[in-house]
This record gives sequence, structure tokens and C-alpha cells, in this order.
Amino acid sequence: MRGFLASSIGVTCAAALALPLTLPSSGAHAATPAPQSPAGPLVESVPGSTQSLPLTPLGSDRSPGGEAAEQGLLQREVRPFSLVGVIWDDPDDELNGSVQVRTRASGTSNWSGWQPVETHNHEHAADPDDPERATGRVRGSTAPLWVGDSDGVEIRVRGEAAQPRGEHRGATESPVERALPEGLRLELVDPGAEPPPQGSTPEGPRSPALTAEAAASSAVNADLAPLGASVIPALSKKETESDLVEARGGPEDAGKVKPHIGPRPRIITRKGWGADEKIREKNFGYTKTVKAAFVHHSASGNNYSCSQAPSLLRSIYRFHVKSSGWRDIGYNFAVDKCGNIYEGRAGGVAKPVLGAHTLGFNSNTTGVAVLGSFGSTNPPSAAVSAIARLTAWKLGLHGANPSGKTYLRSGGGNKYKKGSNVRLNVISGHRDGFATECPGLRLYKKLGKARSDSARHQGR
Repeated sequence: MRGFLASSIGVTCAAALALPLTLPSSGAHAATPAPQSPAGPLVESVPGSTQSLPLTPLGSDRSPGGEAAEQGLLQREVRPFSLVGVIWDDPDDELNGSVQVRTRASGTSNWSGWQPVETHNHEHAADPDDPERATGRVRGSTAPLWVGDSDGVEIRVRGEAAQPRGEHRGATESPVERALPEGLRLELVDPGAEPPPQGSTPEGPRSPALTAEAAASSAVNADLAPLGASVIPALSKKETESDLVEARGGPEDAGKVKPHIGPRPRIITRKGWGADEKIREKNFGYTKTVKAAFVHHSASGNNYSCSQAPSLLRSIYRFHVKSSGWRDIGYNFAVDKCGNIYEGRAGGVAKPVLGAHTLGFNSNTTGVAVLGSFGSTNPPSAAVSAIARLTAWKLGLHGANPSGKTYLRSGGGNKYKKGSNVRLNVISGHRDGFATECPGLRLYKKLGKARSDSARHQGR
């Protein structure tokens, strides 16, 4: 089989390498032991690092509970980093306030202006009852912000003003500052070095230096590309349709009607963008199917080049795992401003991998994040096109119509109570399932085009 790797749970490396995989029969949220690595030298690693600095009180202002109303760090020199974020102890606490940071470009005396960090990020997370939330490692966090190569930092965090409550509230009484979450820390992420080149074609020989974890992550894509490949190559629509028919048991079992699926797009694998597979949780988690795709923006800013996108992705991955305490990066896929598509959470791009992207609606969905911030900036047309191409293929694997509607059961959130059966667009924005600004108003307005283009790619 050349192109389609159908969903399965409980694979082994031998099975991934030798047999076509079938659609899953087990329930949602199943965790699959990662395949074991084949014999061979296991020495490759993509290093990176995180500096975690506790914030301290700034000024003398206090909240009604006596806590400092403003915390931060004054200008200081630190080890090199490229991405910042703030975390705190309790993931159920919200940071109601503002976070601003300024940084110094590496090797210079040039400080940036103050940049805002998106504080409302708890809606990008595992569902309330998911075991991923019960590990004891999960922390509250802001969105990460890409700042580029830096070696100096200054930060200030301030609780937002809230009007006094109660019957004795006076017209002249000043607003009070809300308490900040406990355990505030500044996370400075260095994405590490770029992965070594593998050659010019994805069909090239397997790298002789895969780690056991990297081999496991690659093996679940083994029907799509060689073990250790940096890229899953694109297929034509005819090739994609043929592979899907074959995966469904051949023309006799699949029926005479041609399947609605878009051509498989080129996808840069986790190996290709340099994921350090040793920091994620070992096992893979799956849901039953993929009924819908939720579109996000990473809210990490737009100040990156396409050549920096792998570094940005490694930084977000490290922030999600090492700082926020998640099992892996939260998104199933990422798209950069040039329209490149990247594999996200490990487990196989053609499988229904359980993500942590839309609180309450991670089951039976996939999450696609466009790298950038699109509240007031228009998304590049290449990125919108990539959403359409990716969803035409991914949703087509599971028989979903990109221009249609579907029903999803809420796992609990601030928009739909737990257990609600909610009718949503098959391609939805994050804000459709949760009261949030994500994926930014400008990107959200482009989803209609993404739906129609995706359906067209499927031949509808």
C-alpha cells in the first residue's frame, strides 16, 4: 500500500512495517504502546532547553488578599532562547490580567518594545475527564510567544482591575486588582539545533541514527513513507483514491462509488521538523474516528520566517510538554505562513490521534493550528489553502464532508455543558466549540473558503 495508513490501535513495529492497518474497533481515549525500535544505532537527538524563572513582586500594590498585584522580572541577561511563556501551579486558575515582555536580540544591545502575551490559553487543553489532565504535571499557562534569538529579557504581569462588589460599593471607590495565580514562572525556550539533512528525497535511505523513540514515532507512518523519512510525499487524487479503496478491502468491499477524498498533501514529519521524541509521553493515544476538524491559531505572533517554522514548532512542542505538562504537542497538525503542513501530535497522520487542542471537543476530531496570530492580521492565502488541502484528505479518510455539519458530544467547557450533543460545521473554528478569540477573527472569516475549497478537492 502506497499512501493510506488507516487507523489502528495496538500496533507493533513489525505490524506497522509489514501489514496494512485497519480502522479501529476499540473505544475512544485508548492508549497504544509505541512500537519498539528495530535494530540499529540509536544515537540521534535534537537538543533544546528551557529556563524556568520564578517571578517576583514588582512595586507595592497588593490585591485584596494581600498578594502582589504586579509580578515580573527586571532586565536581565540569560542563556539564549527564542520563545517565551508564563506558567503557574493550578491549571484551573486563569490569569485575569496582562502579560508584557521585552527581549534583547542575541549578541546585541538592542531591546524590543513591550510585546503582549496572550493570557487566555486554558481552552487549548485535554478534555476535563481525560487522563492527560490527571497526571499531576499539568500547569496553567499563557500562549507561547516567538521572539527570535534572544539573550536578555524583562517581563511584567499585572492582574486586571475589577470593580468592587457589595452593597457598600461607593461611586468614588477605586477598582481593585485581581489576585494573580500562584507559582508564576517565566519559561524561556531554546528550540535547539536544526535536524541534520537527510538527502533531497523522502525515498532516500533511512537515517542510521534513529533513537528508539524516533523510530516508534516514524513507524506509525510506515505505510506512507520510509522509516525515518523527513517528509511524507504528496499523492495525486487518483493515487489517494486507489489507496483508500485498497485499505477498505478492494473495489468489491468499498463499492463502486468513487470515494470523496482530496489528494494527500505533502506533510513534514516530526523527524523533519526535529521533534525531540524523548520528551513526550511514550505511548500514543487515539480516539474512535475523525468527524470534524477544529482550526486554531498558535497566538505566538507573526514575526517568524518560513525557514524558522521548524524551530517555532519545536519551541511550542517543548513549551506544551516541559512547561505546561502535556503528554505531547497539543495540535494534530500545524501549518506555517508559506502553506507547509507539519505532523503534530505523534501517533500517525492518517490515524485518529487524540489531541489536546479544543477543550471539550478533542474526541473524534483533529486540530489544525496555523502558526501565527490572526486577530487583526489576515492569514496568508497559502495557509488557508493548506487548511483546505489537509482537511480534504484527512476528513476524507473518515468519510466526512468538509462543507457539511456533524454532531459532537461535549466533554465540558464554557460554551456547552458536558454531555451536550452539539451540531457544528465539519470544519469549525476553535471559537465554535469554546468561548475564545481563537483562531483569531481574520482567520475565522476565511473558514468558509477553506470549507468550499476542501469539498472541491474531495470532488464534491
